[in-house]
Amino acid sequence: MKRTLALATGLMFAAGTALASHCPKDMKAIDEALAKHPKLSDTQMKEVKDLRAKGEEQHKAGNHKDSEATLGKAKDILGVK
Repeated sequence: MKRTLALATGLMFAAGTALASHCPKDMKAIDEALAKHPKLSDTQMKEVKDLRAKGEEQHKAGNHKDSEATLGKAKDILGVK
């Protein structure tokens, strides 16, 4: 009984985490856009890279809402939908 409950709880947590964020997709989209050498000013490029790094840190810390907002700013600068 305890084993089944623990398994069910673990599966619910894993499914909830997987569905809760699309941070990895956002990071991939940003990386792909950067690989195309977009025409950005040095200031914009630095800001995009800083936002990308901050978004990844937030994602790893479990702050998916903040991560998505941060990565969204980077995507806006890059013109990524």
